[in-house]
Amino acid sequence: MPTSPHADHSPDLFDRLARDGAAEWARYVDHPFVRGMGDGSLPEAAFRHYLVQDYLFLTHFARAYALAIYKGRNLAEMRAALTGLKAILDVEMDLHVGLCAGWGVAPEELERAPEAKATMAYTRYVLETGLRGDLLDLHVALAPCVIGYAEIGKTLAARADAQAASNPYRVWIAEYSSDAYQAVATAARQNLDRLAADSLTASRYPRLLTIFQQASRLEADFWDMGLTLAD
Repeated sequence: MPTSPHADHSPDLFDRLARDGAAEWARYVDHPFVRGMGDGSLPEAAFRHYLVQDYLFLTHFARAYALAIYKGRNLAEMRAALTGLKAILDVEMDLHVGLCAGWGVAPEELERAPEAKATMAYTRYVLETGLRGDLLDLHVALAPCVIGYAEIGKTLAARADAQAASNPYRVWIAEYSSDAYQAVATAARQNLDRLAADSLTASRYPRLLTIFQQASRLEADFWDMGLTLAD
């Protein structure tokens, strides 16, 4: 699993955060839940529980990107946030609905499902970070999710067993390793750099690193929730 940024990326703010928050980042991207998806050994009940909670999670993250549109100071910043919002509403939500339908879970049931504590903790942290801070704070809080899933998807897709017909999680892996989703993550990296060029200072960086580390910890907690079927 990736514990450091890809070599094909030039140094950027995300690479720096992932390097300086390496412990939290590694626990997230190399979690047993992730390894279980890669080799197909993850229990179906764990994935189903995660998937329902991730649907609820994404509804809140869509609101976070809508907040980023509102906070945009110009059309370029608003369009960058819109890219993330459309990725959630037009791609990820459909993926979740389709996968859940295969298990007989209707969209109405997804909407009515109660939020797990890990879902509430993570989504409210991101929204609160965005409400009290500026666009850079908000996008750093969002980065472990949008960029992390691309990192995980790309790494898992390189495994021979991940794409096997016998792996029940191959659709999830294919989605997050796809060129379309990788482009979303690349755009998120570039947006971080644009925002950093405008407002990052040496004294501010430690606060951004704290946001990144906390969001990465909450991502790992979200995997924990799926693996243990916690409510």
